[in-house]
Amino acid sequence: MMRKILFALALGFSLSAMAQVMNVTSIEKVNLPEQAAVAAISPQGDYLLLTSATNQGLTKYDLASGQTQVLSAAPSAGHNVKISPNGQTVVFREGSFNDKHLRLSSLKSVNLATGTTQELVKPTRDLQGYAVDATSVGSVNKGKFNKKAIGAAKAQNLPVLSINKGQLMITVNGKTRQLSPNGTQFSYMWASLSPDGTQVLYYQAAHGTYVCDLNGKNVRKVGKMRAPVWYDDNTIVGMMDLDDGEFIYASTIVAATLDGKTQTLTCDDTIAMYPHATEGKIAFSTPAGEAYIINVTK
Repeated sequence: MMRKILFALALGFSLSAMAQVMNVTSIEKVNLPEQAAVAAISPQGDYLLLTSATNQGLTKYDLASGQTQVLSAAPSAGHNVKISPNGQTVVFREGSFNDKHLRLSSLKSVNLATGTTQELVKPTRDLQGYAVDATSVGSVNKGKFNKKAIGAAKAQNLPVLSINKGQLMITVNGKTRQLSPNGTQFSYMWASLSPDGTQVLYYQAAHGTYVCDLNGKNVRKVGKMRAPVWYDDNTIVGMMDLDDGEFIYASTIVAATLDGKTQTLTCDDTIAMYPHATEGKIAFSTPAGEAYIINVTK
C-alpha cells in the first residue's frame, strides 16, 4: 500500500555524498486512508501507529495490507506511545478530566492479537514516564516506581526515564533519582534509553540533543536536532526544523553518529518531522497529515 517516490540512484548522491551515516535506498509515501501523524513504527517494521496532529486517538495501520485497527479514541493516546520488542503489545496514555476539570492521564496496554486491554496506571495527575520491555511495563507516577507484567509474563526490573518539573529522572531497580546531566537550570525532554539499555538520549531545551551514561556521566552533544530517537546503539535520528515563531516552514530528517558524523536524509521540498525508527526503516510525518518511510541500510 505504498508508492515509491524517490529511488536510491536519484537520492543517494544528493543526500549521502557528504556523510556516511547510512545509505538511503528509497523514500516511500504511505497511502493513508486519511490525514494522520505517525506516533510509532513497530520493531519489525510491519505497521505504523497513527494519531492526530494533537495526539488524540491511536490507530494501527498495517503497511502490507492497509488495514486499520482503532486502539483508542482518547486524548493523548498518540503521545510517547511504546511498543513491546515483539510488536504484539502497545502501551499508551489516555487523557481525561476529573470533576474539577483537571487533566489526568492513565496508562493502558493492548494486545494486538487478542484485543485485550489492561489498565496499568489509574488516572493520575503525575504520570512522569514509563518503559516497556519483553515482559513488563515500568512506570513512574508521583515519583514512585511501579511495574506490571504484560499479560501472563513475569514482571522484570527495567530502567525508566521520566520527567519531573522539567528535570530528567532515572529509576533503576525501583529507586528514582535525578539525572539532569547538564544541570538543573535546564529543562529536558524526549528522553529514551539506547537499545542496549546503557545510554540515555535526551534533548536539552533550546540547546540540542545529548547522550550520557546511566549515571549522567560521559555527556556528549550529538547535534541540534529535535525529537531525537535511537536508530541503533550508535546512531540517532531527529529533525532539523525552522519556524517563524508561529509556523514551521522547513524541516528535514537527519541522522548522526556518536562519533560526530551527520547526514541529511530528506529533501528540502518536504517538511519532514518527528521521526520514528527501527532497523531498516525511518517513518516521519508532514504538517499536511502525510506519512513517509525512509528505507535505509548501514
